[in-house]
Amino acid sequence: MLTGRESLIRLVGKRRRFLPNRQSLFSNPGQISLNLCNDNDGQICLLKSTEQPQEANLNQIISVGDETENNSSHSEIACPVCGCKIHGDNYEVNSHLDVCLSQRTKRKLTQRTLLQLNFSQTSKVQNIPGDSLKPENAVVLRNCNNHVPQNSSNVLPALAAREESEKKCKLTQNLDHHHDSFCKIRSSSLSPKDELPKSEPTNCRSSISGLTLETFLVGRRYTGHEEIRLGDTFSLLRDPHNAHDSNCIKVVSADFGSFRLLGYLSRELAQYLSPLIDNYGLIFEGRITSVPEHSLEAVPIQIVCQRESDFESGLDVETFKCLWENARHVVEIRRTDSHSVKYQLNFCLILQEVLRSNFHLLTDDEKEYLESFTLLSNDSQRLFIRLYTRKGPWFRMSCISYTEIIDVQRAVNGLADKGYVCCVEDGDDISESEMKDILNTLTVSELREICCILKKSCNRGLRKQDLVASLLSTYADGLWPCLSTKVLDRTGTCIKISSKAETLMWRAERLFFLNGEQDLSTFLLVDMGKVKYPTYNCIISESIFSNRSDLLLYEEAVEVAQIMDEALDADDNNLLLKCIKIAESHVSTLLPIQYSSSESVAACHHLYTASWVHSKVITLGISFLEQLRRYSDAIDLLKQLLSIFTHDIRRGYWTLRLSVDLEHLGYIDESLQAAENGLLDPWIRAGSRVALQRRVLRLGRPPRRWKVPSFSKSIKREITEVFVQGRPLNSELGAKNRFYNEEGEQCGVEQLALNYYAGMEDGWQGVHTESGIWLTIFGLLMWHIIFADVPNVFYNRFQVAPLDLCTDGFYTARKSIIEPHLQQIHDGMAEEFLIKSWETHYGTRCRGVNWDSHSLDELRAAVVCVGGPCLASLCRLFAQDYQSWCSGMPDLLLWRFHGEYNGEAKLVEVKGPKDRLSEQQRAWLLQLMDCGFKVEVCKVKPL
Repeated sequence: MLTGRESLIRLVGKRRRFLPNRQSLFSNPGQISLNLCNDNDGQICLLKSTEQPQEANLNQIISVGDETENNSSHSEIACPVCGCKIHGDNYEVNSHLDVCLSQRTKRKLTQRTLLQLNFSQTSKVQNIPGDSLKPENAVVLRNCNNHVPQNSSNVLPALAAREESEKKCKLTQNLDHHHDSFCKIRSSSLSPKDELPKSEPTNCRSSISGLTLETFLVGRRYTGHEEIRLGDTFSLLRDPHNAHDSNCIKVVSADFGSFRLLGYLSRELAQYLSPLIDNYGLIFEGRITSVPEHSLEAVPIQIVCQRESDFESGLDVETFKCLWENARHVVEIRRTDSHSVKYQLNFCLILQEVLRSNFHLLTDDEKEYLESFTLLSNDSQRLFIRLYTRKGPWFRMSCISYTEIIDVQRAVNGLADKGYVCCVEDGDDISESEMKDILNTLTVSELREICCILKKSCNRGLRKQDLVASLLSTYADGLWPCLSTKVLDRTGTCIKISSKAETLMWRAERLFFLNGEQDLSTFLLVDMGKVKYPTYNCIISESIFSNRSDLLLYEEAVEVAQIMDEALDADDNNLLLKCIKIAESHVSTLLPIQYSSSESVAACHHLYTASWVHSKVITLGISFLEQLRRYSDAIDLLKQLLSIFTHDIRRGYWTLRLSVDLEHLGYIDESLQAAENGLLDPWIRAGSRVALQRRVLRLGRPPRRWKVPSFSKSIKREITEVFVQGRPLNSELGAKNRFYNEEGEQCGVEQLALNYYAGMEDGWQGVHTESGIWLTIFGLLMWHIIFADVPNVFYNRFQVAPLDLCTDGFYTARKSIIEPHLQQIHDGMAEEFLIKSWETHYGTRCRGVNWDSHSLDELRAAVVCVGGPCLASLCRLFAQDYQSWCSGMPDLLLWRFHGEYNGEAKLVEVKGPKDRLSEQQRAWLLQLMDCGFKVEVCKVKPL
């Protein structure tokens, strides 16, 4: 794989079916569409200005930029914000404007935390003018770790029944120290039998005595799998000291003399029933109404409300009624929709969060369009989400069938009316590009049938792709009208998601998750209990994207990255070169990008700029050009990247490739000079630095250089080598080495080395781990530091690490808590930290931590035998530069005990007969020696 391909694939994530800027990008690859975007009709339109007063001049600047571009003399332009004279082309004008606006704008862009949920250490209740609910009597929405909202009807209004009369009860919470928000709890109308009289609270409690709620018992996996039987009775018991939810309500067995924990009430219901129990003295009992097949599934139960006669409360009747009705509403939503609409709820949560947190990035039309989604019927919402998550793009109406969608045709009509889907019923409306996708919806037998009718080859041995290609060739034969008619006769009405809907929904997902690898399925994995994300606080004062122009440029750059990825799959070299040209034309106009290593926010936010994405495209393009031996072109691009990205961890790779490519062209002196200059660059580290040092020593032999570099002794240090013999199974060049061990079994070189060390006197125990065990140990030992309260590094609850983990800012922002912790590790507290973190967070996702690869015993043995000083040095290295040192560790970790609480450890890099150390591996071995580790290189030789 080309260098940088894997990174580009992760950046792109799930490929988009519709790329709005594709045509404009390739119509004029030399220009960057900074001030232009595509509307739904594919026409070019000017960006709408945002609410900032200064940004009202954007259109003026756009026109000025256009005039400047047409004026070859590049006359001076007056900045409408600061009044300074700007000399240059349209890009320089707009670049100046971006800087000017960011420095002079008075309005502070804000972004609220995810889903109005947790991430705040305290919750506060504020008085709402005109609301009868007093702050001292209000229900506080508690901190929780579940992504399901505290109030379902507020988050997803379309899920609630449309009652004729509504009573609103407003509850507020302070989500963090930057933003306050409120949620409106919808209260459905009371049925006659549930009508609450306007009297004293005691009478209110009397009026609901004996009423039932049909709901579910959840959290069975936390109960030790206690047996349940149909008809079993239980009681509800408050657990206000629960670490995860102060509104927690336990379901305990009501059998005589037994207090078995059967499960819990859902968070949504518990938040309303808990104040009724605490403040109004209500008690609830119930029984099991059904037993599911799987022991961990939600259990249907019936709850009966009772009254506690000797309880007095000062809370007013309106608060009581609001709490009870919202409890009934939650029950009704769960009863009618159950699990089938979980994805619907999650999708609407994404839209709501994006609308609330990124309002400054969307036009009024886009906001209205996204908000209109919640006004669609349940069937329309569910159908859209189903289609959006499928491959498509076209779907046959006759093949759409989902149990939770009652009327598909009505759902399609609702989506079509709002512009969310496009329908085709007439063959004359089908273009050639659309026909290929529609043909793919047909079965092989249907394709053969059409081929036979059109007298095309319909050999039964033909694959579906061949049949589609054969039918598309009818366009050249003049049979296009006949083909479109025959196709639609079999498919019936076909629908697809509109380009506008797909573009905005993709943008919403990107803004929500901040990456291309996560999507709606992330919610599903959490709901199913397959994935558990860590708990942390989101402290947000700066948005990832400061303005709409930055967002559009970033999206355009991601499109270029996707097109390049597709071109690599299709082996389309011309398209690849066009993508490289587009990216190069963008970065060529940039000024040197710098930020201080202490600016953690600037460093991690830089990863969401168009320039950074284009630099990844160019980096991959350089590898492609080198493969074609176009070294001169690669050198030009490398020099350009090095001149612009002056503070970037990738400078090591770029400088090394520059030196190598110059040597390929025979420019030895220039290659040596590039390597020597690179060694003066503080951003060149780890393996790249060692590689450059070795190049300087090799290329700088006399007479080119007479003076021996100061690093010569360090880089030439001897690394202990041992040799192991084995009987080879294969000896093919490039193939993975396989050997027979002493028992005659096949194994790799690493297992052969483990057997060798285990057979020594006072044999070693060990594992083949490479970097895995060390990243796991680092994550466990530094867990509370990784997820510490640092501003602007956590933006949603689906992150496995802070955004700045791979930047220099991670250490500088947390130095005050890192160094005391490392001192405790140095003093021998590592094993205690490891055990506590393992028991507290087991199964929770964290960058680098692999719970399945190593047992706790192996981790404890490694920590004890390595020792505190070495372990502290290693953790400091990861904390200071995680990106440079997260790979390339030695293959084997060996240990042996000398007594019960002490021992020794050794790290071994294993090499087969034709292998040699990479520069990163050599850098690690030298670094580990500096940290006090015992290291060896084990070379396996054939017998």
